[in-house]
Amino acid sequence: VQLQASGGGLVQAGGSLRLSCAASGRTFSGYVMGWFRQAPGKEREFVAAIRSNGITYYLDSVKGRFTISRDNAKNTMYLQMNSLKPEDTAVYYCAASSGGYLYTKQYYYNYWGQGTQVTVSS
Repeated sequence: VQLQASGGGLVQAGGSLRLSCAASGRTFSGYVMGWFRQAPGKEREFVAAIRSNGITYYLDSVKGRFTISRDNAKNTMYLQMNSLKPEDTAVYYCAASSGGYLYTKQYYYNYWGQGTQVTVSS
């Protein structure tokens, strides 16, 4: 499956952005989908994941601010990010896993998008 992330940009602290991840190639609904991010000088970290049935899991620091969702009919996943903080600044990557669980480790994800930059100014 091919993944294309979009929607990043520059926003002030407290603002919002919505990221999208468009998938093509194979049956989107069969994959667990996830968002990861990588800040400068840091390792890539898990942000959120969603199963085909809509069950979700989040990094503690984004709970209540970020919402992951998916539209299986449109082969697209979203990450609505509200109340953004400067520490949310990173390149955000979408990923797909053919496994059945809400994985938080990168190595469980088979396919990756190219990343989209999110910059939150203070």
